[in-house]
Amino acid sequence: MTMLTRDTTARSGLVLALASAASFGLAGAFARPLLDAGWTAGSIVLLRIAIGAAVVLPFGLVALRGRWALLRDAAPTVVLYGGLAVAGAQYCYFSAVRTLEVGPALLIEYTAPAAVVIWMWLAHGQRPGRLTVVGAVVAALGLLLVLDLFSGSDFDLRGAAWAMGAMVGAAAYFVISADDRSGIPPITLAACGLVVGGVLLGVLGLVGLMPMAATSAPVAYAGVSVAPWVPIVLLGLVTAALAYTTGIEASRRLGSRLASFVALSEVVAAVIWAWLLLDQLPGLVQLGGGALIVAGVVGVKLGERSIVVGTDPLPVTSPEHETAAAQPGRSS
Repeated sequence: MTMLTRDTTARSGLVLALASAASFGLAGAFARPLLDAGWTAGSIVLLRIAIGAAVVLPFGLVALRGRWALLRDAAPTVVLYGGLAVAGAQYCYFSAVRTLEVGPALLIEYTAPAAVVIWMWLAHGQRPGRLTVVGAVVAALGLLLVLDLFSGSDFDLRGAAWAMGAMVGAAAYFVISADDRSGIPPITLAACGLVVGGVLLGVLGLVGLMPMAATSAPVAYAGVSVAPWVPIVLLGLVTAALAYTTGIEASRRLGSRLASFVALSEVVAAVIWAWLLLDQLPGLVQLGGGALIVAGVVGVKLGERSIVVGTDPLPVTSPEHETAAAQPGRSS
């Protein structure tokens, strides 16, 4: 019965993780025509996060059921999540692509799963098994192919530094999302994190660190012209509200390590959305890279059974810890 429950939780977690990745992957396709029309990245991301926060916040507060002490006790976690996983990752990424091409910037940011594996090893004593390492290498190779970096691109050290900051924010997103020790509901964490992130991004815009500009010119998707508020609203509803909420729920069910590798499918989703909405057809190399990412994720999932757990300085409750705890011969 316990194994059946775990399998069901894992399956639902995978579905939620893929839904989150597909939602996040839609952001680039929605944003590109807006950028071409004269919008700045700062304006787009601020409205995206603000709309997402406005939509999710009422549900997040209802989910607390009056347990305000939980929110008070979890305030440091919420601020850290909003600061690193929402505002930090967004601001650093868009700062990176000012001087670095999108492909290299994404590649650096999506080293986050490796950072999560290292963090879980150093902070929680979870040494990755051989299959996990092999799966990580295969997924990384697939990511290289999907991003099509072999065609040649310029490299900028300052942009790379900003991309590393985005990687830290992405890694924090998975680690904090998977930690359920605070007892705060996933949708509440998503809502409050979006509020904190939105406020911080707003401050960056007000002080001039994040350029803000917008136009009323129509934008086109798949040959259809629409008013700019249409993609802006969809960015808030789908790529913020839905993406963050399902992502946190998925991380709670899968654990930070596996959830971070499943999230690599966001890059594949971004390529598909760009094809459907912007007529940017992916090549055979990119499609092959997508297949390798899927194979790598499967390897990481199978490798969860062979994780070696050492002394863990913190209590753990996530599925990945439970899986490791079920293995015979581990030290506690």
